[in-house]
Amino acid sequence: MSESVSDIVIVGGGLVGATLACALAGTKGGPSVTLIERYPIDLSGLAQYRRDFDARSTALTLSSVEAFQQIACWDRIALHAARIGHIHVSDRGRFGSTLMDASEENLSALGYVVENHWLGATLSEALQRCANLRILAPMQAVAVRYQPDRVTVTVEHQGQSQTIDAKLLVVADGAGSPLARSIGIDVARHEYGQSAVIANIGHQKAHDGVAYERFSDHGPMAMLPLIDADGSPRSALVWVREAAEADRLEALSTQLFLRELQRSFGYRLGRFERLGGRQQYPLALVRSAEQVRRRTVVLGNAAHSLHPVAGQGFNLSVRDAMALVASIKEARTRGMDIGSLEMLEPFYAERLRDQTRTILASDLLPKIFGSRSLPVVGGRGAGLVMLQLLTPARSGFVQYATGLGGR
Repeated sequence: MSESVSDIVIVGGGLVGATLACALAGTKGGPSVTLIERYPIDLSGLAQYRRDFDARSTALTLSSVEAFQQIACWDRIALHAARIGHIHVSDRGRFGSTLMDASEENLSALGYVVENHWLGATLSEALQRCANLRILAPMQAVAVRYQPDRVTVTVEHQGQSQTIDAKLLVVADGAGSPLARSIGIDVARHEYGQSAVIANIGHQKAHDGVAYERFSDHGPMAMLPLIDADGSPRSALVWVREAAEADRLEALSTQLFLRELQRSFGYRLGRFERLGGRQQYPLALVRSAEQVRRRTVVLGNAAHSLHPVAGQGFNLSVRDAMALVASIKEARTRGMDIGSLEMLEPFYAERLRDQTRTILASDLLPKIFGSRSLPVVGGRGAGLVMLQLLTPARSGFVQYATGLGGR
Protein backbone atom coordinates (compact mmCIF):
# COMPACT_ATOMS: atom_id res chain seq x y z
CA MET A 1 0.00 0.00 0.00
CA SER A 2 1.45 3.35 -1.04
CA GLU A 3 1.12 6.52 1.02
CA SER A 4 0.90 10.21 0.09
CA VAL A 5 0.25 13.58 1.70
CA SER A 6 -2.06 16.39 0.59
CA ASP A 7 -3.42 19.47 2.32
CA ILE A 8 -6.99 18.72 1.25
CA VAL A 9 -8.73 15.58 -0.04
CA ILE A 10 -11.97 16.06 -2.00
CA VAL A 11 -14.08 12.93 -2.45
CA GLY A 12 -16.42 13.43 -5.41
CA GLY A 13 -15.45 14.85 -8.78
CA GLY A 14 -18.90 15.98 -9.93
CA LEU A 15 -19.80 19.59 -10.68
CA VAL A 16 -19.46 20.80 -7.08
CA GLY A 17 -16.30 18.83 -6.28
CA ALA A 18 -14.65 19.93 -9.52
CA THR A 19 -15.56 23.58 -8.92
CA LEU A 20 -14.07 23.42 -5.44
CA ALA A 21 -10.91 21.69 -6.69
CA CYS A 22 -10.38 24.35 -9.37
CA ALA A 23 -10.92 27.18 -6.88
CA LEU A 24 -8.49 25.71 -4.34
CA ALA A 25 -5.73 24.28 -6.52
CA GLY A 26 -5.81 26.58 -9.52
CA THR A 27 -3.63 29.35 -8.11
CA LYS A 28 0.07 29.34 -7.41
CA GLY A 29 0.85 29.00 -3.74
CA GLY A 30 -2.56 27.47 -2.95
CA PRO A 31 -3.05 24.29 -0.93
CA SER A 32 -2.24 20.90 -2.43
CA VAL A 33 -5.43 19.05 -3.32
CA THR A 34 -6.21 15.43 -4.14
CA LEU A 35 -9.50 14.85 -6.00
CA ILE A 36 -10.96 11.35 -5.74
CA GLU A 37 -13.70 10.24 -8.14
CA ARG A 38 -15.11 6.73 -8.45
CA TYR A 39 -15.72 7.10 -12.21
CA PRO A 40 -13.21 8.06 -14.92
CA ILE A 41 -13.04 11.81 -15.56
CA ASP A 42 -13.31 12.50 -19.28
CA LEU A 43 -10.68 15.10 -20.11
CA SER A 44 -11.60 15.23 -23.80
CA GLY A 45 -15.17 16.48 -23.31
CA LEU A 46 -14.69 19.89 -24.94
CA ALA A 47 -13.43 18.39 -28.19
CA GLN A 48 -16.25 15.84 -28.25
CA TYR A 49 -19.08 18.23 -27.36
CA ARG A 50 -22.00 18.29 -29.74
CA ARG A 51 -25.24 20.11 -28.97
CA ASP A 52 -27.91 17.51 -28.26
CA PHE A 53 -31.64 18.30 -28.25
CA ASP A 54 -32.13 15.89 -25.33
CA ALA A 55 -29.26 17.14 -23.16
CA ARG A 56 -30.03 17.78 -19.50
CA SER A 57 -29.18 21.26 -18.26
CA THR A 58 -28.56 23.38 -15.16
CA ALA A 59 -29.76 26.89 -14.36
CA LEU A 60 -26.92 29.07 -13.11
CA THR A 61 -27.56 32.07 -10.90
CA LEU A 62 -25.34 35.14 -11.07
CA SER A 63 -23.59 34.04 -7.88
CA SER A 64 -22.47 30.89 -9.72
CA VAL A 65 -21.41 32.94 -12.73
CA GLU A 66 -19.18 34.98 -10.40
CA ALA A 67 -17.68 31.75 -9.04
CA PHE A 68 -16.89 30.46 -12.53
CA GLN A 69 -15.36 33.83 -13.40
CA GLN A 70 -13.06 33.47 -10.40
CA ILE A 71 -11.79 30.11 -11.62
CA ALA A 72 -11.43 31.37 -15.22
CA CYS A 73 -14.13 29.09 -16.62
CA TRP A 74 -16.99 31.43 -17.37
CA ASP A 75 -15.90 32.67 -20.81
CA ARG A 76 -15.83 29.06 -22.03
CA ILE A 77 -19.11 28.11 -20.32
CA ALA A 78 -20.84 31.18 -21.75
CA LEU A 79 -20.21 29.99 -25.31
CA HIS A 80 -23.10 27.53 -24.94
CA ALA A 81 -25.19 29.20 -22.22
CA ALA A 82 -28.66 30.63 -22.79
CA ARG A 83 -29.21 34.00 -21.14
CA ILE A 84 -32.21 34.54 -18.86
CA GLY A 85 -33.23 38.15 -19.36
CA HIS A 86 -36.70 37.91 -17.82
CA ILE A 87 -38.48 35.67 -15.32
CA HIS A 88 -42.27 35.44 -15.65
CA VAL A 89 -44.06 34.11 -12.55
CA SER A 90 -47.78 33.31 -12.64
CA ASP A 91 -50.51 31.36 -10.85
CA ARG A 92 -52.32 29.32 -13.51
CA GLY A 93 -56.00 30.18 -13.93
CA ARG A 94 -55.94 32.97 -11.34
CA PHE A 95 -55.21 36.68 -11.23
CA GLY A 96 -51.75 37.96 -10.50
CA SER A 97 -48.42 37.61 -12.23
CA THR A 98 -45.07 39.35 -12.21
CA LEU A 99 -42.28 39.87 -14.70
CA MET A 100 -38.72 40.37 -13.50
CA ASP A 101 -36.43 42.16 -15.93
CA ALA A 102 -32.62 42.14 -15.86
CA SER A 103 -32.37 45.65 -17.30
CA GLU A 104 -34.65 47.02 -14.59
CA GLU A 105 -32.11 45.80 -12.02
CA ASN A 106 -29.14 47.07 -14.07
CA LEU A 107 -28.01 43.49 -14.63
CA SER A 108 -26.78 41.94 -17.85
CA ALA A 109 -28.85 38.82 -17.10
CA LEU A 110 -30.85 37.18 -14.32
CA GLY A 111 -29.06 33.89 -14.88
CA TYR A 112 -28.09 31.38 -17.55
CA VAL A 113 -29.01 27.84 -18.55
CA VAL A 114 -26.25 25.51 -19.75
CA GLU A 115 -26.13 21.86 -20.77
CA ASN A 116 -24.57 19.67 -18.09
CA HIS A 117 -22.26 18.03 -20.64
CA TRP A 118 -20.71 21.35 -21.60
CA LEU A 119 -20.50 22.56 -17.98
CA GLY A 120 -18.85 19.31 -16.88
CA ALA A 121 -16.46 19.24 -19.84
CA THR A 122 -15.38 22.83 -19.16
CA LEU A 123 -14.66 22.04 -15.52
CA SER A 124 -12.80 18.85 -16.46
CA GLU A 125 -10.61 20.87 -18.83
CA ALA A 126 -9.99 23.43 -16.08
CA LEU A 127 -8.84 20.67 -13.72
CA GLN A 128 -5.94 19.99 -16.08
CA ARG A 129 -4.67 23.56 -15.57
CA CYS A 130 -4.55 23.31 -11.76
CA ALA A 131 -0.98 23.49 -10.56
CA ASN A 132 -1.54 21.94 -7.13
CA LEU A 133 -4.01 19.18 -8.00
CA ARG A 134 -3.69 15.42 -8.21
CA ILE A 135 -6.62 13.45 -9.64
CA LEU A 136 -7.27 9.83 -8.64
CA ALA A 137 -9.98 8.49 -10.96
CA PRO A 138 -11.42 5.96 -11.14
CA MET A 139 -10.82 5.47 -7.44
CA GLN A 140 -13.12 4.96 -4.47
CA ALA A 141 -12.69 6.14 -0.88
CA VAL A 142 -13.28 3.09 1.29
CA ALA A 143 -12.12 4.13 4.77
CA VAL A 144 -11.41 7.22 6.84
CA ARG A 145 -9.30 7.33 9.99
CA TYR A 146 -9.04 10.42 12.17
CA GLN A 147 -5.98 11.43 14.15
CA PRO A 148 -5.41 14.63 16.15
CA ASP A 149 -3.37 16.36 13.45
CA ARG A 150 -4.67 14.77 10.26
CA VAL A 151 -7.25 12.60 8.54
CA THR A 152 -6.19 9.50 6.60
CA VAL A 153 -8.29 8.43 3.61
CA THR A 154 -7.87 4.96 2.13
CA VAL A 155 -8.75 4.61 -1.56
CA GLU A 156 -8.78 1.60 -3.84
CA HIS A 157 -9.46 0.46 -7.38
CA GLN A 158 -9.29 -3.07 -8.78
CA GLY A 159 -7.51 -4.42 -5.74
CA GLN A 160 -4.92 -1.62 -5.61
CA SER A 161 -5.08 0.66 -2.58
CA GLN A 162 -3.28 3.65 -1.13
CA THR A 163 -3.66 6.09 1.75
CA ILE A 164 -3.63 9.87 1.72
CA ASP A 165 -2.93 11.97 4.80
CA ALA A 166 -4.58 15.40 4.78
CA LYS A 167 -5.48 18.30 7.00
CA LEU A 168 -9.05 18.42 5.67
CA LEU A 169 -11.48 15.99 4.04
CA VAL A 170 -14.31 17.35 1.85
CA VAL A 171 -17.17 14.90 1.27
CA ALA A 172 -18.88 15.82 -2.02
CA ASP A 173 -19.86 12.44 -3.44
CA GLY A 174 -23.53 13.21 -4.00
CA ALA A 175 -26.94 12.54 -2.48
CA GLY A 176 -27.02 9.61 -0.09
CA SER A 177 -23.24 9.94 0.26
CA PRO A 178 -21.80 6.49 1.05
CA LEU A 179 -18.71 8.09 2.56
CA ALA A 180 -20.76 10.31 4.90
CA ARG A 181 -22.71 7.26 6.05
CA SER A 182 -19.50 5.33 6.65
CA ILE A 183 -18.24 7.99 9.07
CA GLY A 184 -21.54 8.17 10.93
CA ILE A 185 -23.12 11.28 9.41
CA ASP A 186 -26.88 10.82 9.05
CA VAL A 187 -29.37 12.76 6.95
CA ALA A 188 -32.84 14.14 7.68
CA ARG A 189 -35.22 13.41 4.80
CA HIS A 190 -38.67 14.85 4.08
CA GLU A 191 -40.52 13.24 1.17
CA TYR A 192 -42.72 15.61 -0.85
CA GLY A 193 -44.75 12.83 -2.43
CA GLN A 194 -44.03 14.53 -5.75
CA SER A 195 -41.85 13.80 -8.76
CA ALA A 196 -40.31 16.12 -11.33
CA VAL A 197 -40.78 15.18 -14.97
CA ILE A 198 -37.83 16.55 -16.93
CA ALA A 199 -37.73 16.98 -20.72
CA ASN A 200 -36.63 19.41 -23.41
CA ILE A 201 -39.41 20.96 -25.47
CA GLY A 202 -39.17 22.31 -29.02
CA HIS A 203 -41.61 25.17 -29.64
CA GLN A 204 -42.82 27.40 -32.42
CA LYS A 205 -41.83 30.82 -31.05
CA ALA A 206 -38.44 32.00 -29.82
CA HIS A 207 -38.23 32.16 -26.02
CA ASP A 208 -36.45 35.55 -26.15
CA GLY A 209 -34.57 34.74 -22.96
CA VAL A 210 -37.71 34.40 -20.82
CA ALA A 211 -37.83 31.79 -18.04
CA TYR A 212 -41.38 30.86 -17.02
CA GLU A 213 -42.35 29.75 -13.53
CA ARG A 214 -46.00 28.70 -13.50
CA PHE A 215 -47.71 27.50 -10.34
CA SER A 216 -50.91 25.48 -10.15
CA ASP A 217 -52.91 23.49 -7.61
CA HIS A 218 -51.24 20.35 -8.96
CA GLY A 219 -47.64 21.55 -8.68
CA PRO A 220 -45.21 24.07 -10.21
CA MET A 221 -43.91 24.05 -13.76
CA ALA A 222 -40.76 25.74 -15.03
CA MET A 223 -39.80 26.35 -18.65
CA LEU A 224 -36.19 27.51 -18.94
CA PRO A 225 -34.63 28.94 -22.12
CA LEU A 226 -31.99 26.85 -23.89
CA ILE A 227 -29.65 27.49 -26.80
CA ASP A 228 -31.40 26.54 -30.05
CA ALA A 229 -30.83 23.01 -31.34
CA ASP A 230 -30.93 22.19 -35.06
CA GLY A 231 -31.90 25.80 -35.69
CA SER A 232 -35.10 25.51 -33.66
CA PRO A 233 -35.99 27.11 -30.32
CA ARG A 234 -36.24 24.87 -27.29
CA SER A 235 -36.71 25.13 -23.53
CA ALA A 236 -36.05 22.86 -20.57
CA LEU A 237 -39.21 21.69 -18.83
CA VAL A 238 -39.40 20.85 -15.12
CA TRP A 239 -42.95 19.70 -14.37
CA VAL A 240 -43.69 18.80 -10.75
CA ARG A 241 -46.72 16.61 -10.09
CA GLU A 242 -47.93 14.12 -7.51
CA ALA A 243 -46.03 10.86 -7.91
CA ALA A 244 -48.92 8.94 -9.54
CA GLU A 245 -49.60 11.81 -11.95
CA ALA A 246 -45.92 11.98 -12.88
CA ASP A 247 -46.02 8.27 -13.69
CA ARG A 248 -49.03 8.88 -15.93
CA LEU A 249 -47.35 11.79 -17.72
CA GLU A 250 -44.22 9.80 -18.31
CA ALA A 251 -46.24 6.97 -19.87
CA LEU A 252 -48.20 9.19 -22.30
CA SER A 253 -47.43 9.16 -25.99
CA THR A 254 -45.50 12.13 -27.34
CA GLN A 255 -48.62 13.63 -28.88
CA LEU A 256 -50.74 13.29 -25.74
CA PHE A 257 -47.96 14.61 -23.50
CA LEU A 258 -47.47 17.72 -25.64
CA ARG A 259 -51.21 18.25 -25.78
CA GLU A 260 -51.52 18.13 -22.00
CA LEU A 261 -48.46 20.33 -21.54
CA GLN A 262 -49.89 22.86 -23.99
CA ARG A 263 -53.16 22.93 -22.08
CA SER A 264 -51.33 23.53 -18.79
CA PHE A 265 -48.77 26.04 -20.04
CA GLY A 266 -50.62 27.92 -22.77
CA TYR A 267 -49.30 29.44 -26.00
CA ARG A 268 -46.72 32.01 -24.88
CA LEU A 269 -44.11 29.94 -26.74
CA GLY A 270 -46.46 29.07 -29.58
CA ARG A 271 -47.28 25.47 -30.39
CA PHE A 272 -45.13 22.76 -28.83
CA GLU A 273 -43.63 20.79 -31.70
CA ARG A 274 -41.03 18.40 -30.27
CA LEU A 275 -40.53 16.38 -27.10
CA GLY A 276 -37.16 15.12 -25.93
CA GLY A 277 -36.55 12.12 -23.74
CA ARG A 278 -38.46 12.21 -20.46
CA GLN A 279 -36.98 11.45 -17.07
CA GLN A 280 -38.64 11.42 -13.67
CA TYR A 281 -37.12 12.19 -10.26
CA PRO A 282 -38.81 11.69 -6.87
CA LEU A 283 -38.53 14.87 -4.80
CA ALA A 284 -37.42 15.18 -1.21
CA LEU A 285 -35.82 17.76 1.06
CA VAL A 286 -32.62 16.17 2.34
CA ARG A 287 -30.23 17.75 4.83
CA SER A 288 -27.10 16.32 6.36
CA ALA A 289 -27.22 16.08 10.14
CA GLU A 290 -23.66 17.47 10.18
CA GLN A 291 -21.95 19.62 7.59
CA VAL A 292 -18.76 20.18 9.53
CA ARG A 293 -16.87 18.19 12.10
CA ARG A 294 -13.20 18.14 12.98
CA ARG A 295 -11.23 17.79 9.71
CA THR A 296 -14.39 17.22 7.67
CA VAL A 297 -16.76 19.31 5.52
CA VAL A 298 -19.83 17.93 3.71
CA LEU A 299 -20.75 19.77 0.47
CA GLY A 300 -23.12 19.59 -2.48
CA ASN A 301 -26.00 17.12 -2.58
CA ALA A 302 -24.31 15.22 0.21
CA ALA A 303 -25.07 18.25 2.42
CA HIS A 304 -28.48 19.31 1.11
CA SER A 305 -30.88 18.49 -1.71
CA LEU A 306 -33.72 20.94 -2.39
CA HIS A 307 -37.07 21.11 -4.14
CA PRO A 308 -36.28 22.22 -7.72
CA VAL A 309 -39.00 24.89 -7.84
CA ALA A 310 -36.55 27.81 -7.95
CA GLY A 311 -33.48 26.05 -9.35
CA GLN A 312 -31.36 26.95 -6.32
CA GLY A 313 -29.85 23.61 -5.27
CA PHE A 314 -26.65 23.55 -7.32
CA ASN A 315 -26.17 27.29 -6.96
CA LEU A 316 -26.41 27.09 -3.17
CA SER A 317 -23.75 24.38 -3.24
CA VAL A 318 -21.46 26.56 -5.36
CA ARG A 319 -21.84 29.40 -2.84
CA ASP A 320 -20.97 26.94 -0.06
CA ALA A 321 -17.88 25.82 -1.97
CA MET A 322 -16.62 29.33 -2.66
CA ALA A 323 -17.19 30.36 0.97
CA LEU A 324 -15.10 27.36 2.05
CA VAL A 325 -12.33 28.48 -0.32
CA ALA A 326 -12.38 31.96 1.23
CA SER A 327 -12.26 30.50 4.76
CA ILE A 328 -9.33 28.22 3.89
CA LYS A 329 -7.39 31.09 2.33
CA GLU A 330 -7.94 33.26 5.39
CA ALA A 331 -6.95 30.44 7.74
CA ARG A 332 -3.74 29.77 5.81
CA THR A 333 -2.90 33.49 5.85
CA ARG A 334 -3.34 33.52 9.64
CA GLY A 335 -1.37 30.32 10.11
CA MET A 336 -4.40 28.36 11.34
CA ASP A 337 -5.01 24.63 10.99
CA ILE A 338 -7.47 24.38 8.07
CA GLY A 339 -9.05 21.24 9.53
CA SER A 340 -9.70 22.67 12.98
CA LEU A 341 -13.14 23.45 14.35
CA GLU A 342 -11.82 26.95 15.06
CA MET A 343 -11.81 27.45 11.28
CA LEU A 344 -14.72 25.24 10.25
CA GLU A 345 -17.41 26.31 12.72
CA PRO A 346 -17.42 30.02 11.71
CA PHE A 347 -17.57 28.94 8.06
CA TYR A 348 -20.64 26.81 8.75
CA ALA A 349 -22.33 29.48 10.87
CA GLU A 350 -21.98 31.95 8.01
CA ARG A 351 -23.29 29.46 5.43
CA LEU A 352 -26.20 28.38 7.61
CA ARG A 353 -27.93 31.75 7.17
CA ASP A 354 -27.93 31.48 3.38
CA GLN A 355 -28.87 27.81 3.47
CA THR A 356 -31.79 28.41 5.83
CA ARG A 357 -33.23 31.24 3.70
CA THR A 358 -32.81 29.34 0.44
CA ILE A 359 -34.16 26.03 1.72
CA LEU A 360 -37.11 27.72 3.42
CA ALA A 361 -38.10 29.53 0.23
CA SER A 362 -37.71 26.40 -1.91
CA ASP A 363 -39.79 24.44 0.58
CA LEU A 364 -42.56 27.01 1.11
CA LEU A 365 -43.19 28.19 -2.45
CA PRO A 366 -44.72 24.93 -3.74
CA LYS A 367 -46.76 24.57 -0.54
CA ILE A 368 -48.16 28.09 -0.79
CA PHE A 369 -48.95 27.87 -4.49
CA GLY A 370 -50.22 24.30 -4.18
CA SER A 371 -52.78 25.21 -1.53
CA ARG A 372 -56.46 25.40 -2.50
CA SER A 373 -57.42 27.32 0.64
CA LEU A 374 -59.31 30.46 -0.44
CA PRO A 375 -57.41 32.82 1.91
CA VAL A 376 -54.08 31.44 0.66
CA VAL A 377 -55.21 31.64 -2.98
CA GLY A 378 -56.23 35.27 -2.53
CA GLY A 379 -53.08 36.11 -0.63
CA ARG A 380 -50.70 34.69 -3.21
CA GLY A 381 -52.55 36.46 -6.03
CA ALA A 382 -52.26 39.73 -4.16
CA GLY A 383 -48.61 38.96 -3.51
CA LEU A 384 -47.88 38.55 -7.22
CA VAL A 385 -49.70 41.80 -7.97
CA MET A 386 -47.68 43.55 -5.27
CA LEU A 387 -44.44 42.18 -6.73
CA GLN A 388 -45.39 43.58 -10.11
CA LEU A 389 -46.38 46.99 -8.76
CA LEU A 390 -43.67 47.53 -6.13
CA THR A 391 -40.16 47.76 -7.54
CA PRO A 392 -38.37 47.29 -4.15
CA ALA A 393 -40.30 44.07 -3.50
CA ARG A 394 -39.50 42.80 -6.97
CA SER A 395 -35.83 43.71 -6.51
CA GLY A 396 -35.77 41.67 -3.33
CA PHE A 397 -37.14 38.66 -5.19
CA VAL A 398 -34.49 39.16 -7.89
CA GLN A 399 -31.81 39.09 -5.20
CA TYR A 400 -33.09 35.67 -4.18
CA ALA A 401 -33.46 34.37 -7.74
CA THR A 402 -29.95 35.46 -8.78
CA GLY A 403 -28.27 34.17 -5.63
CA LEU A 404 -26.74 37.58 -4.98
CA GLY A 405 -28.65 37.96 -1.72
CA GLY A 406 -26.89 34.91 -0.30
CA ARG A 407 -23.36 36.20 -0.60
